[in-house]
Amino acid sequence: MTFDVLLQPEHFRMTTPRNAVVLVSGGMDSAVTLAIARERGFACHALSVAYGQRHTSELDAAARIAQALGALAHKTVQVDLRSIGGSALTDDIAVPEQGGAGIPVTYVPARNTIMLAIALGWAEVLGAADIFCGVNAVDYSGYPDCRPAFIEAFERLANLATKAGVEGAQIRVHAPLLAMSKAAIVREGVRLGVDFAATVSCYQADADGRACSRCDACRLRAQGFREAGVADPTRYR
Repeated sequence: MTFDVLLQPEHFRMTTPRNAVVLVSGGMDSAVTLAIARERGFACHALSVAYGQRHTSELDAAARIAQALGALAHKTVQVDLRSIGGSALTDDIAVPEQGGAGIPVTYVPARNTIMLAIALGWAEVLGAADIFCGVNAVDYSGYPDCRPAFIEAFERLANLATKAGVEGAQIRVHAPLLAMSKAAIVREGVRLGVDFAATVSCYQADADGRACSRCDACRLRAQGFREAGVADPTRYR
């Protein structure tokens, strides 16, 4: 597992680009992650998952981000998590406007496990040994699949459960934002030239990608810009 964004970029640049799969949701964290992977010299293949989320504006944002940040390809895979429900993002459950105790109802059961598994499959097809994801364990909503232990466990699984891993390829799951605050993520994105106005983070954005300003995702995003001293470019309803 790799979450080493705080080291200098020259530590990572490669003379020959290696393929990497980068999970791109359309939000600010995944956009910064894609920018980091590109700066490190990877040939980036962006992967988005339409899992039955409340709105598709984040997927539209993912396509814009992948193109703007120079991904070699962008693939969107369909997975129907709405059919099992269990989350305010995939079921008829109200999105809370204030955080509470425990894991919130916006947690989507098995979402990151499924997304990483799809990324792992595409990585094998591409002959890529590197997968990037934008999970964050500092300023986040308390989701269990955003913790370092989860990323470490998935990397072990990836090397046990794949043809590539069994044949000796060392598959790495990079989580460069894992230990960064939202403010630090904003500053890193600014350094890398990420257009945050093109990203959509809101749990209940409208069809045009405009944010509600009230949900947990909006609150954490706004806090990050405020603490970074950067003007918030988010479009609100």
